[in-house]
Order: sequence, then C-alpha cells, then structure tokens
Amino acid sequence: MTNTDNCDFDAVTAYLRSLQDTICNAFSAFERNSFQQDEWSHPTGGGGRTRILENGECIEKGGINFSHVRGDQLPASASAKRPEIAGKPFEATGLSLVIHPKNPHAPTAHMNVRFFIANRHGSNPVWWFGGGFDLTPYYGYEADCVHWHTVARQACEGAVGISYGSLKKLCDEYFFIRHRNEPRGIGGLFFDDYRADGFRNAFGFMQRVGDHFLPAYLPIIERRKNTEYSQQQIDFQNYRRGRYVEFNLVQDRGTLFGLQSGGRTESILMSLPPTVNWRYDWRAAPDSAEARLTDYFLQSRNWLDDRAKDRCSEQ
Repeated sequence: MTNTDNCDFDAVTAYLRSLQDTICNAFSAFERNSFQQDEWSHPTGGGGRTRILENGECIEKGGINFSHVRGDQLPASASAKRPEIAGKPFEATGLSLVIHPKNPHAPTAHMNVRFFIANRHGSNPVWWFGGGFDLTPYYGYEADCVHWHTVARQACEGAVGISYGSLKKLCDEYFFIRHRNEPRGIGGLFFDDYRADGFRNAFGFMQRVGDHFLPAYLPIIERRKNTEYSQQQIDFQNYRRGRYVEFNLVQDRGTLFGLQSGGRTESILMSLPPTVNWRYDWRAAPDSAEARLTDYFLQSRNWLDDRAKDRCSEQ
C-alpha cells in the first residue's frame, strides 16, 4: 500500500493504549489484584508500557504489553519476504498479551494486534495490519473449544477479503511446532499483511479482533479456575508449557522481530511461563486425558460443527 494520506497512526496507538487499559481492568477485577506497570524507551525511538500480574489466585503470570517503536533499518525477520523495503526506516505499534493460569484445566491464551509501516515519510511507504488470538489448553474441553471459535467467527463477520475459515487455517498453520510436528494449541485467528479496502477498513478489522478477546477468554477461565487438580496434572502442565517456550523462541516472528530490532528483552520474553520442565522422550499413558490432548484436541478440526456443539452439554 503506497497511499498514506488517510493513514492515522495516532488513532492506532490511541486504540491500542485504550485496549490495554480495558483488558488490564478486566483481569484486575477478575483477580482482585493490580498489574505492575513498567514504562520503557526504545534505543532508536519510541517505547512502550509493559504490565505484569504474577502469583494471582487464578493467573500465575499475565503480561500485557503496548509498544510503539521506531528504527532506521528493518531487521531481517521483517523484510525477508519483502526485499523492496529491506533497510528502510520503520515504525511498529502493537498490543501483545499472554495469560498463563495457575489451574492446569484453564488454558493459556495469547492475543496480538499490530500495525506496521516502513518508509513512512518517504516516497513509497508500505503499511499493513496483523494479529489474532489463539488458545493453548493442557486438558481439553470441547465446550471451551467451541466457545473460543464461536467468538472468533463473530469477530470476522463482515470482514473484507478474509473470512473466519481462512484465518483459522492460517492460525493452524502458523502455530504449528515444526520440529515437534504438532500444533501448539487449538488455534483461533491469525492474519498478517492486511490492508484490504484501505486504512479505515483494515484498522476496523484489527479493532474487532482486539475487542473480541475478552468475550472469547473470560468465560473459559471463569469456568475452569476452580476445577480440582493434582500435582501430576501440574507436572503435565509444566511439560506442555515447554512446547510453548520452544515455539516462541524458535519460530515466532514477533519474538524474532523484537530481539533483532533491539527491543526490550524483558517485554519481549514476558510471554514465557513462570515454570516449565522438559522430560526426555516422555509419553502419555494410552487413553489418558494427557494422551487425548494431543490425539484429539491438538488436531486441526472444525470446532463449530453440530457434533462438537452437541457434546458441549456434557461439560
């Protein structure tokens, strides 16, 4: 996209700051606890504010990070597929969050919405929106999967040039741990390079994704937060969290972009869980709840078909 006459960067950052406030207030009320805030500056321009909640009654660690950074030269992770903007100055703003609940029956949630522009003040600027949200359970519940994807579909209603089905497919493909040959979670939405029908439309869709995160996640964590659990289930949760760490450090483009662009390491790595373990060649017992996670839930499937909805009444 080369026309930035109607590209309102300030409106994007104002929305993202407001969204951070809204989500933090919701989780603070849920936990009856407040976030620790840390404002920081980027060495090449801009900065952000990171908010962290740790050791809550339900949330073991939650991080919600707003950033607006500038740089003189794009890192390799951002220009690999766009050689025409390699080496150009850039600005990027976004909101990224990860919630790691204490209870292993409550899933980890991730959401990110972002705006990027290269060569903003030059003769041929390029901009796009991206983002999405995805869910990573440790013990699977069909009702949670159906609710999550129902809200994801609602976020896509009326979108131009994209659909729930296409963004679900992109999410399944993106959050796939290649070296493990398995999905990270049950997916959700993922979009990038989105600029269909101009700035106003693209910005509006990014807002719809951001605004649908709380309706998608809060009912699930409310439903699971008081489920009884054992030390064995905590151990399995920590084992599965290892997969989360592997994906973020090895594959995730946002993590690589932040580190390669000289971003603030504490804020970039806030997504990592507080405790994790790895066990050599560990295998779940056949037909166990742990085996069912990978054999059934961590598979690319249509969570909105009638059979899945019917089974929700059991949970």
